[in-house]
Amino acid sequence: MLSALLFALAAVAQQTSAAADPHDRGLRMLARLVRDPRWLAGSLGDTAAFAMQAVALGFGSLLLVQPIIVTQLVFALPLAAWWAGRRPSRRELAWAAVLVVALALFVTVGEPTAGVDRAGLTAWAPTGSVLLVLFAACLVAARSTTGTARALLLAAATGIAYGVVAALTLGVVDTLSDGITTVLTSWETWALVVAVVGGTLLQQAAFQAGALGASLPAVVVGEPVVAAVVGVTVLDERLSTGGAGWALVAVLVAVLVVATIALARASAGTEAESGGRAP
Repeated sequence: MLSALLFALAAVAQQTSAAADPHDRGLRMLARLVRDPRWLAGSLGDTAAFAMQAVALGFGSLLLVQPIIVTQLVFALPLAAWWAGRRPSRRELAWAAVLVVALALFVTVGEPTAGVDRAGLTAWAPTGSVLLVLFAACLVAARSTTGTARALLLAAATGIAYGVVAALTLGVVDTLSDGITTVLTSWETWALVVAVVGGTLLQQAAFQAGALGASLPAVVVGEPVVAAVVGVTVLDERLSTGGAGWALVAVLVAVLVVATIALARASAGTEAESGGRAP
């Protein structure tokens, strides 16, 4: 939960900085951001949150830890509303409540169990190929769109990258006990570095393209969904439920997705109506 709060604070700080100049792109945007104290503070919060997430993954499965990250929306959207000089709307609060309740029920009913911490490239190949195609499709589509649509597509690509980051983190944490040499020679370590850097750049581009309410929910829901898919198909994680429990889990997953999309639309709509005023 503390990790989710830090991620939320970091997202608000970084979105404020990234959106300052919508004409910046790529390295030019990054060069501007690293000189902004707000972005640096957000990056520090991101780093601390990621460290806590890694510690949590050392004790629990992806299916247990990653869904809890969704709760950062409950912290981030009110913070973003305050920064914009408005109060969260009733729709935002209602959908946020639905999101939290559905998440709590998912963890309770599903009872996620751990699988293996690491898997070879052969085990990663089928799922990794599908994720790579989806990732590329989001980037290609984002090139021909603007505004909220571009923010959502870039955020979806970010969610895929961060979902892979979570799964790779589990493997890297597992190698720590074998010493620094094993860590540095592990393919997961370098794949993790690429995914973190790529995901960070894409997230800044998504924050720049549209309101936080349009981009952050897509990142937040995309990360645990992708992590869960990798956990089940690659790392052999499972949900300890059966019969009617599976039907309820399916409904809860659908509710999580619908609530996140609805929350994004409600927040983006309210942001547009308020004109994005800062206090």
